[in-house]
Amino acid sequence: MENFHDQEGWIWCDGKLRKWNEVQLHVLSHGLHYASCVFEGERVYGGTVFKLREHSQRLIESARMLGFEIPYTVEEIDRATIETAKAMKCVDGYVRPVAWRGSEQMGVSAQKTKVHLAIAVWDWPSYFSPEARERGIKLTMSKWKRPSPETEPVKAKASGLYMICTLSKEAAEKAGFDDALMLDWRGQVAECTGANVLLVMNGEIHTPTPDCFLDGITRRAVIGLAKGRGIKVIERAVWPDDLKKADEVFVTGTAAEVTPIGQIDDLHFQVGPITRKLRDDFEKLVRQPAKQTAKVG
Repeated sequence: MENFHDQEGWIWCDGKLRKWNEVQLHVLSHGLHYASCVFEGERVYGGTVFKLREHSQRLIESARMLGFEIPYTVEEIDRATIETAKAMKCVDGYVRPVAWRGSEQMGVSAQKTKVHLAIAVWDWPSYFSPEARERGIKLTMSKWKRPSPETEPVKAKASGLYMICTLSKEAAEKAGFDDALMLDWRGQVAECTGANVLLVMNGEIHTPTPDCFLDGITRRAVIGLAKGRGIKVIERAVWPDDLKKADEVFVTGTAAEVTPIGQIDDLHFQVGPITRKLRDDFEKLVRQPAKQTAKVG
């Protein structure tokens, strides 16, 4: 098992690069106790950070939804990300920006705390094994549900919102599955623990309306690729019974990229042509320098 606290290299933290194992979090940090913490997940492909600007902007917006302001502009976060990736000599890897409230004030309300920002970069292969991605991953339905937008800031990529994701994924893995599929408070299909879900039905793509979970940046990119191929994409309420009608099912996400689903509990699916085409299209997209990417080297 890899120990992320003790690595060689550099992490950008509060304005400058620091040695990896010297970046510390105080035990009384508000972000640790009260989840006043937001983060992003990004990927470096061939020395280019995919859709860096969109991720940096969402990080700032997530913090604002939690009531605090990150003391850096989008442009400064972009530059810090590229600086960190260069320092780590990262060609293909993962980027984790994280912002949190510090330890200057303890209590539920903590407007006087300092807001910290750190950016870590490391080499990281696919989220799921190549074998699982080829045959399709196995999912089980989680007992935990995505809450109503009235109960949490669902548009923020905030650490506290992932507690039920951790519980769901660990339970799934213990039961022999790769991940879990989560419903929302209404009983509609929502998402997996770290990826959006899309169904192929009669040559069309049907995907849950992201009204209580993140509208993923990778999700939007893949929807754009599908429309570019002339594939109709329908965002709507998706119910568990709709899964029985699907010809193909796949997930999208920064970590998952485009990964087919081969099984959801007792339902089985083939890794079909639309999933394969979009997986190939996405691989080509992330390897092409474009306006939405940022070159590291």
